Amino acid sequence: MKDAANTSVLVTGGSGFVGGYVVLELLRQGYCVRTTIRSLSRENQVRAMLAEHVDAGDRLSFVAADLLNDDGWDAAVAGCAYVHHVASPMPVGEFRGTDVITPARAGTRRVLEASARAGVRRVVITSSTAAAMPDRPGDAVIDERTWTDRPDRPAFNYPRAKTLAEQDAWAFVRDHDQPFELTTVLPASIQGPVLGSDYSASVDLLRLMLKGKMPAVPRMGYNIVDVRDLAALHLLAMITPEAAGQRYIAAGDFLWFSDIARILREGLGDSAARTPKRTIPDFIIRLGAFSNPEMRQIAPILGQRTTYSSAKAESLLGHPLRSARDAVLDAARSLIDRGLA
Repeated sequence: MKDAANTSVLVTGGSGFVGGYVVLELLRQGYCVRTTIRSLSRENQVRAMLAEHVDAGDRLSFVAADLLNDDGWDAAVAGCAYVHHVASPMPVGEFRGTDVITPARAGTRRVLEASARAGVRRVVITSSTAAAMPDRPGDAVIDERTWTDRPDRPAFNYPRAKTLAEQDAWAFVRDHDQPFELTTVLPASIQGPVLGSDYSASVDLLRLMLKGKMPAVPRMGYNIVDVRDLAALHLLAMITPEAAGQRYIAAGDFLWFSDIARILREGLGDSAARTPKRTIPDFIIRLGAFSNPEMRQIAPILGQRTTYSSAKAESLLGHPLRSARDAVLDAARSLIDRGLA
């Protein structure tokens, strides 16, 4: 990182939860960072958010670019040695009943094509453990060799979108005679302290619990990764020679929703008094799935627990991932401190 001050890096989606942390990590290490946002009207907001943590000076710049449109991508990538493709055109809660697969794949293609034209050295893509789901959850520990194979049904649109977009990226590099090095990072459910009001759906789960908007929880859960570890992993995936051509799963401890609620009560006391203490029976969710789109989305994963190995990512980081408990509590405290929960 000794040449960081003379190196420009593009981060797509710098206003988002993960994108904001990747931008922050790069700025802390001295890089010149350019980030894409859909509208430049958000530039001042993002600068103010980052200014709480780092003095960017003139090392931070913005370009308007949308993953659903060709305009702006050549200007965004011009002069950059590295690209972190973090942005997603399919935020949770906004895509039910719409085609999410085509935008995910087309957005990734736009970034890769612009990167190839600009002569970028390496592209790091934020994929998801949704792209590394086993056919059947069980006792096996899943690593980076696993690829998701889910039927073409609406309930599986998200894992199919993430899987196909990542597979497209690997195919692009192969079919275009290695125009740049590629590394992918596959995070699980992302927690950790928020930088502002734009954060992940997994953190919003905590907000709903804290505000008493979930009187009971379904029997489901996720592996957890802290956004700070994820940002550090992105940086190392960018600069470590051995990371070229590799996938890295970033997935720590598994927590049921009921575990998350208990951790909040134990760690936050009265501030978490309204968190749910009951679990919804599976049959109620399955019955509701006939008429309720949200229940239809979660019905196929009720009671499923997958164990992922982050040994490869932890070796790159040089230390274990933060505990899921700490990630959840730090996220919840930040929501409370900012008046968001």
